Amino acid sequence: MIRAAILCLALVGAAVPAVAQTKATSASGGTIRVLDKTSGETTDVRMSRGQTKIIGKLQITLGDCRYPTNDPNSDAFGWLEIYIDQDGASTEAFSGWMIASSPALSAMDHPRYDVWMLRCNNQ
Repeated sequence: MIRAAILCLALVGAAVPAVAQTKATSASGGTIRVLDKTSGETTDVRMSRGQTKIIGKLQITLGDCRYPTNDPNSDAFGWLEIYIDQDGASTEAFSGWMIASSPALSAMDHPRYDVWMLRCNNQ
């Protein structure tokens, strides 16, 4: 068991330099998806960089959306700040990078809403 954990850490450590060396380009905006778990309704939201939108009780700001420069159609990652309105007070629900291909890696933990990054937009 310990050997397996050490092997996993070694493999992850070997992959980090390759990922860190990949150049990323900022897009003009991105698309996120919001799921209201209570109603089952999903909403795709197209946003510009720096824009804030209100969906239900969520206030979502897209700080940046980046994609690998050498492969624009591959993985997107976006900086999101999400606040939720609870009884007239706004509390932070999430702040950080979300990765389109791995939404669970950095996910918003909320009982009613799920939010994840879909892609970057260059228009």
